[in-house]
Amino acid sequence: MHTVNLITRLVEHNQVLVYAIIFLGIIFEGEFVIIFAGVLAHLGALNIFLALVFILMGGIAKTFFGYKLGQFLFRKFNHHKFFSYIQKRVYGLLPKFKAKPFWSIFISKFIIGANNVVIIFCGYEKVNYKKYFKAEALATLIWAPFLLSLGYVFSYTALRVSKEIWRFSMVVMVLVLIFILFDKLVSWIYELFEEYYNDRN
Repeated sequence: MHTVNLITRLVEHNQVLVYAIIFLGIIFEGEFVIIFAGVLAHLGALNIFLALVFILMGGIAKTFFGYKLGQFLFRKFNHHKFFSYIQKRVYGLLPKFKAKPFWSIFISKFIIGANNVVIIFCGYEKVNYKKYFKAEALATLIWAPFLLSLGYVFSYTALRVSKEIWRFSMVVMVLVLIFILFDKLVSWIYELFEEYYNDRN
């Protein structure tokens, strides 16, 4: 029966690769990469402060390249129907995007699946870059340590249940799923609130 020490040893012997995966993972995804980095940090496989550095560097790279990708897509495909759909999706989720882009960008960081689209959309819509970067930077400075800490707590909780690798992994996955459902619930409540507020005005 394998214990979590197997994960720790595996990561310790491949730390350069793991930190590189964290950096690239933040660019393409984000939430789950940070949570699992927190899990590994709690197990002692990663240095939590070094992991945070790579997470923040990945966040900065994502902020820069996402905006540039949006600009490129505007130049090449600005009349494509797909972007009409994206526009409706962003304005549906964040109806104050045009009036208050800073806070809309900031809030999108905490909605799973929304931030990637919003980042590209900001470049596509040519949102003021300084305002965009400040919103992304501030959100990342809160978002990254929070999710890293969450992974730390998930690992601690899972270890209290079992050190056996499969049971430990199952508990962590269940906790991640609960977090996703909670995030979706909060996002749904936020959308309802925005719709109600707009209807009143």
